[in-house]
Amino acid sequence: MMQSHMHLGKNGMTPAFIETLKDHFKNHESVKISVLKSAGHDKEQVKKYTEQLLEELGKKYTERTVGFTISLRKWKRNVR
Repeated sequence: MMQSHMHLGKNGMTPAFIETLKDHFKNHESVKISVLKSAGHDKEQVKKYTEQLLEELGKKYTERTVGFTISLRKWKRNVR
């Protein structure tokens, strides 16, 4: 499966963003999320977004954060 790409903007982590992300995972096994300057271009803020995403998505997902890009991957079995 291919990789999808999303942008996290000034509205931050909204329920609509989470639902869109879940829809992307129906067709893709990984999604890259670029955190834009308007969403808070701070390393600590990116870390908070990452923790919130994993909490919302559940245990079948893992992350890797490089700079202001969050890479999420869905596994076929539970990781934790």
